[in-house]
Amino acid sequence: MKQEATNTAHLDWDVRWKTEEGRADWIKAEEFVVETIPFLKEKGVQTVLDLGCGVGRHALLLAREGLTVHAMDASPSGLEFLGGQAEKEGLEITQHTSEMTNLPFTSESFDYLLSWNVIYHGNLSVVLHSLGEILRVLKPGGIFQATMLSKRNVEIASGTKIDKDTYINYDCFEKRHPHFYCNAAELIALLSGFAPIILKDCEHSKPGSYHWHLLAEKL
Repeated sequence: MKQEATNTAHLDWDVRWKTEEGRADWIKAEEFVVETIPFLKEKGVQTVLDLGCGVGRHALLLAREGLTVHAMDASPSGLEFLGGQAEKEGLEITQHTSEMTNLPFTSESFDYLLSWNVIYHGNLSVVLHSLGEILRVLKPGGIFQATMLSKRNVEIASGTKIDKDTYINYDCFEKRHPHFYCNAAELIALLSGFAPIILKDCEHSKPGSYHWHLLAEKL
């Protein structure tokens, strides 16, 4: 598969972020992220990248905590909403429009990088390129927090396989673009260059919606 064919998720999400209804489920910060903030403060985190920020729920949360936040997404409508919210709250968040396979930052720029429900949107090549970029822009000892799709996720069974461990489910909005799935051993292999701190296979909002929740430190 050509890499370009996998970089399509933001097109669907850009449409969704334009409406209040489409944004409704993506306004509240995830508990795993909220619970990580004391750990980040203990580690002395200052500079943050929210990669694939969507409408900015986590970028806003982290900015409220006094961190220097950069928010990046390939969706203009998501960034537009984030900008409006940040202005209302008097928060300074630097926005970037870009894709995850080519981050527009110098090496070792960030203490912490968050990527919630983002980097599995593609095939293995896209995932590897994205993880390589994440490793590059994190400082040594930097913290990486993210989700990946688990092979326990029930939607894999109804998807159409288009590449190794990569599926499209044309009947589900959130899965009608390529998604990559992995098991525990495969995830650990993907995290070469990181020391895992937390790896949990968790259900999200729906039964069977298993995702990996991960927290790791750059070696």
